[in-house]
Amino acid sequence: MASLAPAALAEIQNERGNPHWTGHPGDAALDHIPGEDGWPLVGTTFMQLSDPLGFGNRMERTHGRIYRAKSFGRRGVTLIGPDANELVLFDRDKLFSSEQGWGPLLNLLFPRGLMLMDHDSHRLDRRALSIAFKPGPMRAYAGQLDADIARGVEAWGQPGAAQTPIRFYNAIKALTLQTAATSFLGLPFGPEADKLNRAFVDMVQAAVAPIRRPLPFTAMGRGVAGRRFMVEYFTRLVRERRASPGQDMFSQFALATRDDGQLLAEDLVVDHMIFLMMAAHDTITSSATTLFWHLAQDQDWQERLRAECRAVAGGDARAIGYDDLGKLELTELAFKEALRIMPPVPSLPRRALRDFTFGGYRIPAGTTVGISPASVHADPALWPDPECFDPTRFTADKVAARHKYAWVPFGGGAHMCLGLHFATMQTRILVNHILTRYRITAEPGYAPRWQAWPIPKPRDGLRLTLQRIA
Repeated sequence: MASLAPAALAEIQNERGNPHWTGHPGDAALDHIPGEDGWPLVGTTFMQLSDPLGFGNRMERTHGRIYRAKSFGRRGVTLIGPDANELVLFDRDKLFSSEQGWGPLLNLLFPRGLMLMDHDSHRLDRRALSIAFKPGPMRAYAGQLDADIARGVEAWGQPGAAQTPIRFYNAIKALTLQTAATSFLGLPFGPEADKLNRAFVDMVQAAVAPIRRPLPFTAMGRGVAGRRFMVEYFTRLVRERRASPGQDMFSQFALATRDDGQLLAEDLVVDHMIFLMMAAHDTITSSATTLFWHLAQDQDWQERLRAECRAVAGGDARAIGYDDLGKLELTELAFKEALRIMPPVPSLPRRALRDFTFGGYRIPAGTTVGISPASVHADPALWPDPECFDPTRFTADKVAARHKYAWVPFGGGAHMCLGLHFATMQTRILVNHILTRYRITAEPGYAPRWQAWPIPKPRDGLRLTLQRIA
């Protein structure tokens, strides 16, 4: 793929390169839906990328919970609310295509990842890959994660210093990349670490690049080069793992079979692994950063989680076994609240495969249809005082009283994140090892600015202070 000319590569993202996609109905077909087209040529693209939640809130106030906007060259429709989330994510009638929704953004970078597959092909590959998340492999990952995280977190504190300033996002990102190398790939990180990290960063940033052709010196050009490196790297590795498998996740993927017993094709294993590494590495980094930022501001909740970890582990800086991680119930509530406040994927696109009606509006086949977890997670009708960090929102009684699709950081329906239990497990291990070694604080009045796209992160790396307690 990467050997094609930029113009040919660009067509992988549109209907010309994917004749099975449902054709866009044309902008005029959405005239009846309230909204706006933004500026000439660029439409609303830059408004949405710079402040997706603010843009969505303004559009909702002005036009209602169903509105059209024009981004990346064509009109699409956004549906806001838990009912809209359920319609699109549960997709009872198979009205929507995830492949055709994400494809224009990701086909050059993460083709054939589970998120870009539909219906029967998605179901078959998801079933094959799910073996990597069974209790046996998860237990093995937990042991490796615990050792790596303990070692990495212990090294954060400067020797002999009571306090250590830290750029928390940067530290977590380096640590999650290391744990991905060992738990996912079964490798100690060597000199290729920086290349891998750079490739991931370039690929993710390219996903929302306004220039969609991989021209030299553009974000998309760097993203496609990053993908080329990743494909070469993982192709070598899948062959090694099939010849000599280990307990890492890549070995599980390399040996995954379809219902007929046939191994998944080598290039398909590579595509799935690249996508999963990106999803696990960047989304966990974002979500853990959000969680610890709020714990730094709320010392009461920080102490409650610390006490819970001490009680389950039996002391400070001690491991918690796989079977006991589920006892960190307050930690799970806090993680869910962090995911509510800042979901790692602020909006989710689909394409309508057939005409449908929602909220009194007819939406034609071929329309890009988006939902906004970030908007629904900040709706005061669902979440009183939504900017407040309050993990008790996720106690069983409150969850039961709320719409099932009011909280969707992991998606939903057939495309519910395959690695959600892995993410929760890794976060519990992080919380245990960080909070039983350090008290996390922030300077009074410090308010970091966050980059919303493509995955939320603090622009300055998040300046916090570690105070050694064990």
